Amino acid sequence: MTVDGGALARVIRSSADGTATAEAEVCDLCAAPVPDEHAHLYDTGQQEVQCACGPCSVLFAEDGAGEGRYRLVPRRRIRLPRVDTEALGVPVGLVFFVPHDDGTVTAQGPSPAGAMRWEVDTAGWQQAVAGCPALASVEPEVEALLVNTVRGLDHHWIAPIDDCFRMVAVVRREWQGLSGGGRVWPAVERFFADLTERP
Repeated sequence: MTVDGGALARVIRSSADGTATAEAEVCDLCAAPVPDEHAHLYDTGQQEVQCACGPCSVLFAEDGAGEGRYRLVPRRRIRLPRVDTEALGVPVGLVFFVPHDDGTVTAQGPSPAGAMRWEVDTAGWQQAVAGCPALASVEPEVEALLVNTVRGLDHHWIAPIDDCFRMVAVVRREWQGLSGGGRVWPAVERFFADLTERP
């Protein structure tokens, strides 16, 4: 199942009788079935996450495999103390910051249409790293600083990029009307409440 900022969920297909059924997930590289808990690859060319079976994920475990196009998405999550993101100049409280191989950093925030993207001032990112040295370990392209300060919350995580896309999918799925409706923010709060640290 190929995934981008628009969706990170099982593919739903209508059966002949009109009822929705969940389609079994398969590896996007070799089409082998994958279990619910499986690895993801990040396609840097298409900027999307792809499912990977165990053998295929091993092929891309080393840097430079596949000429760098596919990156194995790390599993680790680290809850951080509050990160001062004011210098990053992003006017939203639900956002993730992705450093890139070329030294640039982009911020992406969810919207009903998918992820919005901004370029982040490099000096501002360096200031954030100086205040929170753990950010220096964020792996370019496949990890992010994931932040939620909406409605008085204070969540700051180093998270894999697939978690970030899952958060975007939650917002798209639950958003109603112009302002989001009554379901989106409780769903976002549940998403963050369910995050757990992983080495």
